[in-house]
Amino acid sequence: MQPDDVTEVLNRPMSRELLARDLTRLAYVAKDGAPRNVPIAFAWNGAEIVMCTTRNAPKLPALRDNPAVALTIDTEVHPPKILLVRGRAELDYVDGIPDEYLQANTTYEMTPEQRAEWEAEVRSLYHDGMVRIVVTPNWAKLIDFETTLPSAVEELVRLREERRNG
Repeated sequence: MQPDDVTEVLNRPMSRELLARDLTRLAYVAKDGAPRNVPIAFAWNGAEIVMCTTRNAPKLPALRDNPAVALTIDTEVHPPKILLVRGRAELDYVDGIPDEYLQANTTYEMTPEQRAEWEAEVRSLYHDGMVRIVVTPNWAKLIDFETTLPSAVEELVRLREERRNG
């Protein structure tokens, strides 16, 4: 997929809505060779999807060995809206709490007091810093089940039309 094609998909209004959500599913290959798919908070900065994790997270050695990842951001309504993204994870070890981590958790319902307590807890827990997992998309597909479908379903629709017209 060409970079302009990826940008076109990510700039669609529905993609922008999905990129404003707070949770993605990160798929990668673990050190034992088995696939993993974990929910993780994220922030979209207009060019990259940034996820933050602890410095001792088991996914970090796996991502160093094999940085290829796939992300799914979706809704829980019918018909579902699904944004699929692929890219390579770059690991950025940082001191303190990355702004993206605080940003990625802003949609959770908290009172101002709860938010202050949560942030104080985060700052005390991650005092040694965190790791930013930065993914620049190199492939993207938006599925809304109205104007776009999974490729296998698109093929079934095409075959059905051929049967009807043939």
